[in-house]
Amino acid sequence: MWKGAVSFGLVTIPVAMYTATESKTPKFKMLREKDSSPIRYKRVAEVDGEEVAWEEIVKGYEVEKGQYVIFTEEELEAATAGDKNRLVDVVQFVDEDEIDPIYYKSSYYLAPEKTGIKAYRILLDALNSKGRVGICKVAIRDKQTLATLRTKDGVLVMETMYWPDEIREAEFEELDLKADVRPEEVKMAEMLIDGLTYPFEAADYKDLTREAIEEAAQKKIEGQEIVAPESPEPTKVVDLLEALKASVEATKKRKAG
Repeated sequence: MWKGAVSFGLVTIPVAMYTATESKTPKFKMLREKDSSPIRYKRVAEVDGEEVAWEEIVKGYEVEKGQYVIFTEEELEAATAGDKNRLVDVVQFVDEDEIDPIYYKSSYYLAPEKTGIKAYRILLDALNSKGRVGICKVAIRDKQTLATLRTKDGVLVMETMYWPDEIREAEFEELDLKADVRPEEVKMAEMLIDGLTYPFEAADYKDLTREAIEEAAQKKIEGQEIVAPESPEPTKVVDLLEALKASVEATKKRKAG
């Protein structure tokens, strides 16, 4: 995506940034039914529905409902000038478990440039030795963001984060409702959790929705009919404790098998 540098203390390490993930969610395009012609969307003004040419479009920042401040490209350039440096500025180090995963957004690989390979490996080894992650500030697509810097399989991984005020409060009135929780129910839930606890292997999990759509698409190409599989009726929970016990037994049988 860009070439820049990692900076911590007085050390600067030249790196190149690459996206670490890709979405494989099935994508659909809107088509006209009679001839499968792709549908294009027009830019229209809300007030009269008229189409607006690109050269007539300006950028407006909404300060109040329906009230905008118009910015020219030059004004935006000046206002965000400090967000255009390509520097991963590490400001502190913390233990990874200090950060709630809700803050994480996107992952990027930071690969070393040849001139900085020694400093890169020193930082890698030091982070591994201490078991820490760096908290840093970085500009991506002209926007300043918070991020963490950690190691994975011999490479530095930068994960962008939401700013604290972007995390919504978990305010739900249902959480204030009282429930009569019995100790034996909690104990049985703990047993169920223990029964389903084993090492995580990412390869064990597959996107079944994507596979189903790809399979259905191939069947349609071959002229086959798409038939929905029968779904089992959900079991009605009459007694929570009995349901937990049955779940624990089912887990034991699955592990034994």
